[in-house]
Amino acid sequence: MIDPAALAFDIDGVIADTMHLFLDILSDHYDVHTVRYADITSYRLDHCLDLDKDVLEGAVVRILDGGYRADLKPVPGAGEVLKRIGASTGRILMVTARPEPGPIESWMNQLLDGQHQRARIIATGSFEAKTDVLLENDIKWFVEDRLETCHLLKAAGIEPVVFRQPWNQEPHDYLQVGSWQELERWIAFP
Repeated sequence: MIDPAALAFDIDGVIADTMHLFLDILSDHYDVHTVRYADITSYRLDHCLDLDKDVLEGAVVRILDGGYRADLKPVPGAGEVLKRIGASTGRILMVTARPEPGPIESWMNQLLDGQHQRARIIATGSFEAKTDVLLENDIKWFVEDRLETCHLLKAAGIEPVVFRQPWNQEPHDYLQVGSWQELERWIAFP
C-alpha cells in the first residue's frame, strides 16, 4: 500500500489529459485530423507521428503557454482523488518537467477547488531533475507516465507508479495503474 503523505504526481498524462489536448490543437490550429490517441506510442512525438517538425513543436508550445482554444480536461477521477489526498495529508505535490508552471497552475487550482491551497507545483525543466526534487521532499512514490523517468526514479530509490498510456507499453516491473480509481485502491488512506 502507498502512504499518501509520501506520494507525488506528474501532471501531463497523469492528471491533465494533455495528449487529447494535443490532438485538439492539431485539429483546431493545424487542420490535422489524421492522428489518433493510440498513434502516440512514444513520448517523443517525432518518433511516432509523421508530422512536420514545425507543427509538432508549435502544438507543444501552445500546450505549454496556453495558446489554444480547446479545453484541457483532467484524466477522469484525478480531481476527486487528489482532493481526498489533500484533505488527508494537508498537501498535494506535483512535479513536472515543464520549464514553468505557466497556465497549468491556474488550471490545477480550478481542478482542486477547495484543496488548491494545499497544492504545490514544482516545474523542473527536465525529466532528470524530478528525482532530486522528490528526494528533497521525502517522496517515496511517484505517479508518472513516462517510462524513462520511472527508470531514473527507481535507481534513486523512489517507487514509480506507471500511469498506463499508449506510449509506455514496454515491459517493466513497476506498479502500474490504468485509472485514478485503480490508483486510489492502492493508497492507504488514514
